[in-house]
Amino acid sequence: MRHTWIVLFALGLGMPGAVAADTPATSKIVSVDLFKNGLAVVRREATLGKPGTYVFDDVPDAIHGTYWIESAAPVETLVKSREVEVPVAEVPPGNLQDDLAGKKVTIHFRGEKLPPVIGTVAKFKVPKGEEAPASKFLIVETAKGRSYVESSEIASVEAEGNDGKVKRRRPQLLLTLGATEKAETKVVIRYLTRGMTWAPSYKVDISDPKTLTLEQHAVVKNELADIADAEVRLISGFPSVQFAHVSSLMTPRMTMAVFFQQLNSGADRYADSMSNPTMNQSLMQNSQFSSSYLSVLSLGAVPTGEGVDLHYESIGKRTLADGDALALTVAKGSAKYERIVEWLVPDTRDSSGRAIEGPASKDEDSPWDALRFNNPLKFPMTTGPAMVVADGKFNGQRTSFWTNAGEETVLRVDKALSVRTRSLEHEDAKEGNRDLVWVGARQYRKTTVDGELTVNNHRKETIQLAIRRRFSGELISAEGEPKSALREEGAYSVNKRNELFWNLALKPGEERKLKYRYTVLVIH
Repeated sequence: MRHTWIVLFALGLGMPGAVAADTPATSKIVSVDLFKNGLAVVRREATLGKPGTYVFDDVPDAIHGTYWIESAAPVETLVKSREVEVPVAEVPPGNLQDDLAGKKVTIHFRGEKLPPVIGTVAKFKVPKGEEAPASKFLIVETAKGRSYVESSEIASVEAEGNDGKVKRRRPQLLLTLGATEKAETKVVIRYLTRGMTWAPSYKVDISDPKTLTLEQHAVVKNELADIADAEVRLISGFPSVQFAHVSSLMTPRMTMAVFFQQLNSGADRYADSMSNPTMNQSLMQNSQFSSSYLSVLSLGAVPTGEGVDLHYESIGKRTLADGDALALTVAKGSAKYERIVEWLVPDTRDSSGRAIEGPASKDEDSPWDALRFNNPLKFPMTTGPAMVVADGKFNGQRTSFWTNAGEETVLRVDKALSVRTRSLEHEDAKEGNRDLVWVGARQYRKTTVDGELTVNNHRKETIQLAIRRRFSGELISAEGEPKSALREEGAYSVNKRNELFWNLALKPGEERKLKYRYTVLVIH
């Protein structure tokens, strides 16, 4: 009985030791969903026949934890580096020792001093994890033994039996299909990868004094692979991919050392691109928008979508070669709008109540022409650059931030240079206005501050002015009955962080002054 099992095993009659020849196969990218930060959700499909192992040359470069397979039958994946024959025309010239390994050659030398050398190019096994070393010699086995031919002296090499192919080590994807009674089995491969993205932009036409026209444009850049007749969808929303900086262990040439290095490095490698507001849809990345400002904007919106806040917008089936860029219009809409001049006066105190010299940027403490309108599209406006035009003339370009369908937003256009503004503050030094207060183990001086805002309209039209004054402390009084709101930053400060809002109509040549008064704790 023991001999019988040995015979069966050797013949491979249903035993696991029998290895059938791998079947070459191809897969096709049928859909790609694009984030704005260079990440893409890829769907590949392949049709397999009877159970066995199928070989694919397209090996996914997947993000860690995102590679998965869907199939009615069990499928296992193996990524393997193999030596394969590649047409010479498809690869750049490589190492002669590798390209001609095992071939009989005739080597001709420069000049006429040396006779040709005839032999077989030696073949060497490259140690694991190493590249084929570059050598100044071509090593050939001749009738007399091994010859070391200096490469710089070679004029030409003739190879016998040249079939127009060279051998290269290439990663391959092996899918092993388990038992199934079906003649054909469709396999779907899904994964997140890098290499394809989209960039949004908006064109806002205000040629009509009451109604604007909004167009959303998109540029799709493909550096992933050639795709043919594949469904492409643009994703808007926060790209919550915690391991975007980590490549899968299934990725070709990935080593455990690199994998654990990426895993332990956190998200720093991707933080720069992810923190860009045009990539992560953040509404709070710009000082123009804050939690306090949202309290005076209308938060009403058109209910859209279900589940997580990711919007998928299809642009149809597309054919794009690797390196192609596609620009197209995604959607259009129109909405009523209001032209305003917005003046944001920044907080001039730090978390300890001390005065800060000058604004944080040159754009702060300046009045801006702006548009106030509701998103007219049937889906959210994602964060991106918005260009404003009127009667064919360029007016300005600023960042438009995430706005839900039907939600109100304010888009800045250009600095309002014909609206003059001035903000002044001084501490009241009178006796009794500088009480000492202990907060925990620190002593603070309670100071009263008087402020004044002045604005003058140099235009020959009435303007709608929206003034926002940020300050730290407790409000005592303010002229003009402004709205007041707390800012989120106050959670990390000994003083409350506040913002005052005035909405004024300013006639041509009119000047307005607004006084306010508050107390602040200054570290002593």
